[in-house]
Order: sequence, then structure tokens, then C-alpha cells
Amino acid sequence: MNDEKRIRVLCVDDHPLLREAIAMMIQYQPDMVLVGEAANGTEAIRKFKEFRPDVTLMDLRLPDMSGVDALMMIRTDSPEARIVMLTTFDGDGKRALEAGARAYLLKTIAPKDLANAIRKVHSEP
Repeated sequence: MNDEKRIRVLCVDDHPLLREAIAMMIQYQPDMVLVGEAANGTEAIRKFKEFRPDVTLMDLRLPDMSGVDALMMIRTDSPEARIVMLTTFDGDGKRALEAGARAYLLKTIAPKDLANAIRKVHSEP
């Protein structure tokens, strides 16, 4: 598949192991490409502006700010941004969804279900 037609994904998480696992999962999806990674909210905002991903996977808890705060800053400049919040904490999703997250997923999600969630968020109007 041509890179221009693939879903462009940005992964934001402060844990390198999780970022690498997500990168590997995306690598095996013929319709997706990882365009960038970020380890904190400040870097996420900068990389979002640089890469303009179709879908951003954002950790809810980042070392310099919350993922929700980063989401709100991104959506201030890009209200169309499609951001999926990822967390290990069940019950933190209400604020993220109210701030404009397109989905809220636990990090225990199966890789195939995460890939399908990315596709669904990408295809929504």
C-alpha cells in the first residue's frame, strides 16, 4: 500500500517499551505507518505540528503534563485532531472524552483491537 493512503499514527507514551510495542504492532498493519513518537506532552504537541498524523495515541499520564492537557493544546490549533487516549487506569476517561478524545482505551487492549480502534477513529467523520 502506498504511504499516502496509509493511516499516519503518532504514538505518545513515556515508557519506551510500550512505544516500541505499538510501533511493532503498527509495522505489521498494511494500512498504517508510524510517523513519530513522543515521550511527554511538550514533545507530543511539537511532533503533532510537525507530522500532522491522522490518529494520535496519547498516554493519559505523562511526566510533564497530563495527556488531556496535551490533547487540549493540540485541539486548540487543530480541532479536527483524532486522539485516542490510552491508560492503565480504568475510570479516568470522562475528562479525556469531554476534552475531545475520540476514544479511551485501556493499555490491556489486544493489539488487533487497538489496530481496529485506530481504523475506526480514522474513518469517523
